[in-house]
Amino acid sequence: MKRLLQNISILIFSGAVLVSCSKKIELEPTNTVNGDKFFTTIDDYDFVLTGAYSRLKQNSLYSGVNGGSIFLSAVDVAADNFYTGGDNLGALNGMFRWNYTADNDGVKGAWDAAYKVIQQANLSVRGINRFRGESPEKVNRIEGQARALRAFMHLEILRWWAPDYDRNSASLGIPYVDAFDLEQMPARPTVKQTYDKMEADLKAAKAMLSNVDVPIQSVTSIAGTGRAYMDSLVVNAILARMYLYASQFDSAIKYSTYVINARPLATATEFPLIWQDATTREVIWSVNYQTIDAPLAREIYRPASAAANDEVSWIPVTALVNSYTGTDVRKPAYFVTRNGITVINKYFAKAGITRPDGIVNFKVFRTAEMYLIRAEALARKGGFDIAALADLNILRAARNAPTGSETGTALLTSIATERRKELFMEGHRFFDLKRTVRTVNRIQDCSSYCTLLPGNRAWALPIPQTEIIANPNMKQNPGY
Repeated sequence: MKRLLQNISILIFSGAVLVSCSKKIELEPTNTVNGDKFFTTIDDYDFVLTGAYSRLKQNSLYSGVNGGSIFLSAVDVAADNFYTGGDNLGALNGMFRWNYTADNDGVKGAWDAAYKVIQQANLSVRGINRFRGESPEKVNRIEGQARALRAFMHLEILRWWAPDYDRNSASLGIPYVDAFDLEQMPARPTVKQTYDKMEADLKAAKAMLSNVDVPIQSVTSIAGTGRAYMDSLVVNAILARMYLYASQFDSAIKYSTYVINARPLATATEFPLIWQDATTREVIWSVNYQTIDAPLAREIYRPASAAANDEVSWIPVTALVNSYTGTDVRKPAYFVTRNGITVINKYFAKAGITRPDGIVNFKVFRTAEMYLIRAEALARKGGFDIAALADLNILRAARNAPTGSETGTALLTSIATERRKELFMEGHRFFDLKRTVRTVNRIQDCSSYCTLLPGNRAWALPIPQTEIIANPNMKQNPGY
């Protein structure tokens, strides 16, 4: 962590931060950053917060270059949603084979990228309270977003690096970095302690974001460019996901309901437009991409103007593709046949782009996930099958998919199946299998690396060796 912070200190104010054409923060080269010295107005904090959002598009985070997006594509590749395509040149093979090691560049890159977002969020609130007296609502808007973004990134790290997700687990959690300090060498708290910090940040962020100076989300005539920032609705969605992972079902139901009531599902007609960024219907929060950004899922499938020139590294398994009925609007929105091969259509191109470029916004949270969270939480509580089934059927009906009448174990299985179908390539499948203690079981085109049993070390990534060496307080995950 100390090594990472030293790298950040020089880079923290580079291009990602200075995205505004109207104003820049001029800095002399330095090895440390003192917010009190350099941040002379509250607007300076606003600019740095913009940089924290921009860092979400780093390599190994939500960008498909230099080894692949560990937090997006790798989550499906490491599970059972893909098999190797003809143009696979090695991207994400380590994740597919579960042979990641502590000195793996992809693992290191993902760890570094996630903590860089956290450190920039920390920098965007360092010393900000001295402005609270003159502009409390503006401070709330900046600090609330920074706290929410910090908590969200810690949840993302927890999903990959924690051995388990139990709310009261005494197993190793992940370092919760909530201050900008170049010299800190944090130890790994327990999973419970990690949740405690995350929950406190999110609750504080929710209170702050309920009292701000101006609306947070952008209002624009350009379709698909809104919902790019964290407001109180986004915090509710993060809390709902966190509580489901922690098996705190009452809280998962509570916060998912807040979102469901505020943001309806897309209609069958609107749904395909979500994946062309032609509407933000049911989108709660997205990482927005433009033509200057790296394609989001290029390590899975890189489209070209002529299908014969497509690069297909990973192909969705036939069983998944065939699980959608003929009327299900998700099938044509998620898949397309190009040059005789079924490939992902979900990140093909924005509306109006004649040449496919693979640049589409990453929808981090959608209302559909909230329905699935509430349905699962109700079903797993026991005694609420009718309400859980109602949520599941509302979602299935919205997608023109057959409804059902399942109860008990069959209902839980159907909810899990619907999560796989609805949230394909949105960063969930591997973690869904992990948190429900299931087995990865690959059956298509699989002669090796076909089964990952519960308890295997590969369910948690190793802490990068560089961090172990630099920080004597850092402990490695079991088995590495």
